[in-house]
Amino acid sequence: MKIAVTYENGMVFQHFGHCENFKLYETENNAVIASQVVSAIGSGHGALAGFLKAHGVDVLICGGIGGGARVALSEAGIRLYPGVTGKADENVEALLNGNLQYNPDTMCNHHHEGGQDCGGHSCGEDKHGCSGNH
Repeated sequence: MKIAVTYENGMVFQHFGHCENFKLYETENNAVIASQVVSAIGSGHGALAGFLKAHGVDVLICGGIGGGARVALSEAGIRLYPGVTGKADENVEALLNGNLQYNPDTMCNHHHEGGQDCGGHSCGEDKHGCSGNH
């Protein structure tokens, strides 16, 4: 199984639509056998699901993510674990051990009402929403 994590400075990056790097983990028998950080710069918001699929990703761990990205990942056959915070490596180990803390209902959209946030960050219009939709 190949796991991707939205990645920045060792942590789960909290804004899928603006993620510049993913850490990819190759796993066998519930253990990481290899990992690498890959750049998604230049892929564009709408292309991130295709980028992950092209890298053979089966599972994505991320923070905030929008509805459009959820649909694209689902269509690409990538299982999603949103609403995750903390260190990327530790969260991958937690997933492999069956105790990953995530929130399946984590959702980001262009306009937040009532001061909602996206998995621990504020998402303003200047970022074009968490899904990257304009």
